[in-house]
Amino acid sequence: MSDRFRPPAAGSFPGSFPGINPAMLDEWLTGGVLPRRVAGFLVDVLLIAVLVVGLWAVLLLFGLLTLGLGFPLLGLLPAVPPLYHFLFLASPLSATPGQALMGLVVRRNGDLGRPDVLEALVSVVGFYVTLALGAVLLVVALLSTRRRTLHDMLAGLVVVRTDGLTPPTAPPLTPGGTVWNMGPGGPPHA
Repeated sequence: MSDRFRPPAAGSFPGSFPGINPAMLDEWLTGGVLPRRVAGFLVDVLLIAVLVVGLWAVLLLFGLLTLGLGFPLLGLLPAVPPLYHFLFLASPLSATPGQALMGLVVRRNGDLGRPDVLEALVSVVGFYVTLALGAVLLVVALLSTRRRTLHDMLAGLVVVRTDGLTPPTAPPLTPGGTVWNMGPGGPPHA
């Protein structure tokens, strides 16, 4: 598959841009994504930490109240981060809360549609395998055309700016049909 977006057919997805150069479309959709991804990841780490600490406290209390019978449920806590990423990626939001806060959304590479459950699963498993291998493989994002990581490529996904999915609109040069800052009839006479 090409590392450029194919020019979409008019109306094929919410951000159709008929007649726009694909290289410009790449930049419009993915410009500035990498720093936003890092910031979004840090927000997600914070949210996951709060979630895990809250669940730990609840499960610890449950374990104490059941005289130790509930303590094995603490073994479920390591599943929280992958479930967090998977459930948000497979949801209609198509982004984790951190990504959404940074104005990012995850889309399929070919048609910019929402990822399906299998693509979300492949992406999440690939992400955690990358983290388990020391996160060195994330450097690929610095070298790829659209700042895609290996798990993005493997799943067929791309992270784009949310505002990039809407067609660019040029503001009118002048409001209300006037010419620049002049009112009707030309410049004011002194």
